[in-house]
Amino acid sequence: MPYHFLDVASTPNVRLAQAEMGADQIWLGAHHRESDSFTESELAFIAARDSFYIASVSETGWPYVQHRGGPAGFLKAVDRKTLAFADYRGNRQYISTGNFAANDRACLFLVDYPRRARLKIYMHVEKLTLDADPSLTDLVFDAGYRAKAERIFRLRLQAFDWNCPQHITPRYTEQEVETAVTPLRERLTQLEAENAALRARLQALGEQ
Repeated sequence: MPYHFLDVASTPNVRLAQAEMGADQIWLGAHHRESDSFTESELAFIAARDSFYIASVSETGWPYVQHRGGPAGFLKAVDRKTLAFADYRGNRQYISTGNFAANDRACLFLVDYPRRARLKIYMHVEKLTLDADPSLTDLVFDAGYRAKAERIFRLRLQAFDWNCPQHITPRYTEQEVETAVTPLRERLTQLEAENAALRARLQALGEQ
C-alpha cells in the first residue's frame, strides 16, 4: 500500500527538497498507511475538536488559512469519507468561500494541544445552502450554539495523515483547567476546615 497522503502532497519540488535534506529514501517504497477512509481513531479525534484550521488557495495562487470554531464536535462525520460543518458568520470577508468557488481543494489541520496530537486532512470542498439537504442541515446544526450559520460545507476525503507531536506546546481550555483544579480546590477547602477546627480546639483548651 503506497503512502497515499504523500502521493497527494509530493510534487517534483517536494521530492527535490526531500533529496536535498537526505530524506528522500525515507518515503520510498510501500509504507502500508491507508488514508482514504477514516477509521474509528480519526472519527473520535474529529468529534472531540471545537476548532480547526482550513487552508485554501485563490485564483492568483495565494494561500489562505482560516480558523473555524464551534461547539465540540461541530465538524461532523457524514460517513467514513465525508465531513460537514455549519459555517458560522465571522468578519464577512468570505475569502475561503470565494477561494473554494475557484478551487475546491482544502487542507485541514486539527490539533489536540493537551495530548500534543494533530491530524492533517486533504479534502475537496462543496458549498451548500442551509436548505439544500435537510438531513445534512439537521446533522450539522446546533440549536444551542448562539451564532448565525450562513452555509454548509461538505468535504470529501482525499487523504489524511497524523503528524508527530514535536514542537506542540500543550495548551488547555478554560473548561479543561477548571476540571483539573476542581479536586485541588475541594481538597484545599477540606484542609482549611480542618485547620479551623484545630485552631478552635486549641483556643478552647487554652481558655480552660
